[in-house]
Amino acid sequence: MRHNPRHASDDPALVRRLVAEHPWATIVSQHDGDLVASHYPVLLDPDHPLALLTHVGRPDETLHGFGQGAAVLVVVQGHHGYVSPSWYVPGASGAPTWNFTAAHLHGVPQVLDAEENLRVLTSLVAHFEQHVDDPLWLDQTWGAQAAQGTVGLRIPIDRFTLKVKMSQDKDETSVQNVVDALRRPGPYEHPALASDMERARRERVGLPTEKD
Repeated sequence: MRHNPRHASDDPALVRRLVAEHPWATIVSQHDGDLVASHYPVLLDPDHPLALLTHVGRPDETLHGFGQGAAVLVVVQGHHGYVSPSWYVPGASGAPTWNFTAAHLHGVPQVLDAEENLRVLTSLVAHFEQHVDDPLWLDQTWGAQAAQGTVGLRIPIDRFTLKVKMSQDKDETSVQNVVDALRRPGPYEHPALASDMERARRERVGLPTEKD
């Protein structure tokens, strides 16, 4: 991503929050002279400062060359949406733009053994089923069979680039106008992005967030 100090952050806590809130990731590697990308859910490893747990379906592990010591790029993206300069205060300069949060995470995947893979599969199911009215609790016998078609991964992140672009370069009135516009019904309605902007504004001025 193009570096912009106003939008950049080196805070691993913000990366962990992004992964927790948006656990659908793109895994990119270069293998046999080709670029390979796959899309999978990820969880944070609770036993590591910053590492991802996931699994891929076979034969993705062969396509990526996992287990051969090569690093991968994992892209995680938050809410994003279009911002019109017509929403700024009169006379404020600006071009059409896009607000977003995105992280580029780099690390070398570790291939898990069968026991760890089943544990990760069980954790993934439990995590995403927890808010279902009648949640599925993975039967371990069935899960062990299903896990045979997957390869579990732990990806310790050794470096990352995080960009939180939420109109930080605009005056407070324009920022509020953008938030209001994103909450209005219409083609650009995006209340979740508006909430991200409000949270970024609170954090920027040192106010507590809703979860503090």
